Amino acid sequence: LEFAPWLVLIGCLLSAVISAVLAIFPERIHKTATAVISAIAVAGYVQVMFLNKGLDLMGMNPDGAMIPMSDKVTGILLFILPLTLTLIDLKYSGAIVSAVATFAAVQEGHLIRTGTGNNDPGKN
Repeated sequence: LEFAPWLVLIGCLLSAVISAVLAIFPERIHKTATAVISAIAVAGYVQVMFLNKGLDLMGMNPDGAMIPMSDKVTGILLFILPLTLTLIDLKYSGAIVSAVATFAAVQEGHLIRTGTGNNDPGKN
């Protein structure tokens, strides 16, 4: 995966250029182009994750990765965080989510360093 950093960089730069170009156009064209791009992205995600279950993507199929519980909890908290902004002050809820995310990141780093993670289906 030596090309992955370049792919991320090119994706970010392309996204910035497209956003800058769309900002020049009127609001109606901007919204239409954004909707089309979003629809293409969602269709691609659905195709890869649900329609092509048997497809081997760079040695890893979508069901092959085992996600640790701490990552799942972090994802749920990050999803719920914007919904709680009117109920809980951000300095409290943000601190909780940040602490959980920090723990998940440290645990993930430990699993990668020690090789005890279960992200490789060949090891299980």
